[in-house]
Amino acid sequence: MNLEYFIAKRLITAKDHKSSISAPIIKIAIIAIALGMIMMIVSIGTGIGLQQKIRQKIAAFNGHIIISNYNGNASDVSVDPISIHQKFYPKFKTVEGIKHIQAVATKTGIIRTPTAFEGIVFKGVGKDYDWEAVSEYLIQGRMPNVKQDLNNEIVISEYLANRLQLRLGASFNTFFLSEFNDKLPKSRRFKIVGIYNSGLQEFDASYIIGDIRHIQKINKWRPDQIGAFEVFVDDFSKITEKGEAVYAETASILNSQTIVEKFSYIFDWLKLFDTNILVILIIMIVVSTINMVVALLVIILERTQMIGILKSIGASNWSIRKIFLYNASYIILKGLLWGNGIGLGMLFVQKYFGVVKLNPESYYVSVAPVTINVEYFVLLNIGTMVVCLLVLLIPSYIITKISPSQSIRFD
Repeated sequence: MNLEYFIAKRLITAKDHKSSISAPIIKIAIIAIALGMIMMIVSIGTGIGLQQKIRQKIAAFNGHIIISNYNGNASDVSVDPISIHQKFYPKFKTVEGIKHIQAVATKTGIIRTPTAFEGIVFKGVGKDYDWEAVSEYLIQGRMPNVKQDLNNEIVISEYLANRLQLRLGASFNTFFLSEFNDKLPKSRRFKIVGIYNSGLQEFDASYIIGDIRHIQKINKWRPDQIGAFEVFVDDFSKITEKGEAVYAETASILNSQTIVEKFSYIFDWLKLFDTNILVILIIMIVVSTINMVVALLVIILERTQMIGILKSIGASNWSIRKIFLYNASYIILKGLLWGNGIGLGMLFVQKYFGVVKLNPESYYVSVAPVTINVEYFVLLNIGTMVVCLLVLLIPSYIITKISPSQSIRFD
């Protein structure tokens, strides 16, 4: 153990130090660092958690990349069919990082019940549909069985079920407009086998999910014709890169679009969270460092005589500065310890008990989601510690200006 560390330890544990003027200043500095760390941990955990949850929801119902017909149709409704016989289907082998691809089709319709009616979008899915991504949002029943013979099973949102006064197991009529100038709309009678709640209002307010073969029959498509392909990637952070690669591998008559492009208004809103998190981090670190600077200056002024004595026996300026930096490190670590304990505790409570609720119409989720990423929090602690210590080098410079002869007489 070196001399500077030994003296710093004695300085920290000294009784007169605990009862001195600097004692409340040090406590305030510890509290400021702890509060700052709590704010940073909570902002990162909830901000990134909300971003990831919303991305996950959008991808679950749309895929990460949508391949559709290049016909200038801006709506979500399938108009012109696409042949299922593509070089990238059923396995997208030419682009690395593609996890899954599935065929879907959509068609607008009207649900009519004895008491109400609603306009809907029927999303048809087939045997290759990944139900695992959607099943997280299932609150009642089960998913439709689309792997056997054509049936009338569908899953509907809780929002639509409530508006139409329908329950699990109920049947209802749905009318679809024909694309072939037929005088009468096509009618299908569906049975509710599952009810979901995604929290995405624009999806919950319109979509029901069932067998794609209904759309193929209504539109008079062949069994090998579908409306679009939904592509899932392994790493969302590379979605732009993968989107360009997928576009390059599709035929000239097909278009591909990432969900970042399709739902740009949502992802632009999500980017604001990055700015908010950055602002909070900067403000909290600045507040913490200012409090530490004040605390260190008070400690130095209180220990002016000790500094003079150390200088008189030959201690260098840097050795004395290290003593006070060791002392400051202890204060910072104590604040970080309390901040991490309380901050992570709050995140765990929210993660497992969902204390904080949100308006799903505004935030697309009903409970504030959190993410606990050890790497982020370790980097946050290291960064805070490093920044504080670097800034504290400036006030510690005052030690070089203290004269031994004057400081020993300092009272």
